[in-house]
Amino acid sequence: MDALPIARLQFATTTSFHFLFVLLTLGLVTLVAVMQTRSALGGKPELMRMTRFWGRLYVINYALGIVTGIVMEFQFGLTWTGLSTVAGDVFGAPLAIETLVAFFAESTFLGLWIFGWGRLNKWVHLALIWLITLTAYASALFIMVANSFLQNPVGTHAENGVLKLDDFGALFTNPALAMSLPHVLSAALMTGGFFVVGVSAYHFIKHTKEIEFFRRSMRIGVLTSLAGSTMVIGFGFAQFAPLGEYHPDKLRSPGPLVGAPLGFMIQIGFIAFLASILGTLLLYRNWITKVRPLLYMMVPAISLPFIAAIFGWLVREIGRQPWLIRGQLTTADAVAAIPAGQVLFSFVAFTVLFAVLAIADWVLMSRVAKRGPEPEEEATAPRAELPVLSGV
Repeated sequence: MDALPIARLQFATTTSFHFLFVLLTLGLVTLVAVMQTRSALGGKPELMRMTRFWGRLYVINYALGIVTGIVMEFQFGLTWTGLSTVAGDVFGAPLAIETLVAFFAESTFLGLWIFGWGRLNKWVHLALIWLITLTAYASALFIMVANSFLQNPVGTHAENGVLKLDDFGALFTNPALAMSLPHVLSAALMTGGFFVVGVSAYHFIKHTKEIEFFRRSMRIGVLTSLAGSTMVIGFGFAQFAPLGEYHPDKLRSPGPLVGAPLGFMIQIGFIAFLASILGTLLLYRNWITKVRPLLYMMVPAISLPFIAAIFGWLVREIGRQPWLIRGQLTTADAVAAIPAGQVLFSFVAFTVLFAVLAIADWVLMSRVAKRGPEPEEEATAPRAELPVLSGV
């Protein structure tokens, strides 16, 4: 039994699970920040309730996503020791910055935001949610810097079989990063928008009494979905030009393992874009909450951005094979010299763990989403308990 395909499948599973959490986290935190900003600037009371409700869902997803991220980074040192040996000095730098600066800062600001409800000045509290958003985007930046280095190693030279960093700034001007980063961030906005729209549609299907609350949420979600899906398509196709410079054979003869995901990704992306346009038109005519067949379609449509994102990740990663670092280190040379049975055991264990986390995330978020927002008098009353997580 060969350890390489098992190790590859293990890491693909880990990163796929983690990517799904990250997309929703980035999308939701942006929407929550916008809602709280509008509320702080004197918006209607529903905006603060929306901030608390959607913020509660964001915190649940963020907390469970942390575990998958930690496991993913452990695998670099446990399963892919060749990568650490050859490019640890380069590849490890953005990952270290992401962990020590962006992630820890984001977690600290998030804790202050959660416990600061009713205790901090509203402008200080508002600043915290924007700091959380900015550090979340910074995390995405450093992760994509590291991944883009694997796609197109720049700013380095080889010395005794080890890559040495010559120009740290070159990692941030990498052609493999220029369009892929905004593509990922746009996908996150689209994901957050579809999620808000789908949950709001569920409550209209159930004849909610919170008409104004979910109408406003639906409006924000639809417009975010339209903006996100438009940019996803634009930045997606914009990647083809630089791709021809540093990886010309990926799309010239992609093969079935790349061609099929690429085709599905494009199709789902356009479906999401058309759905966003339709939702915007119906929103303009104030029909979006009245067409019940459309509401029933909005709930399962939450999955569209997630499916498209996984196909997009497969295109990006499989298209680089057989290289782990293009032109410098093959995947076969990067895998650790450990028995295949151990890799298989860890793969099964991690898969079970991630399945449990995914189910827990779905159950908790579904429970909170179905319950709906707290009553207006509870949202405005000061209290001592943790407001964002109470009732979960």
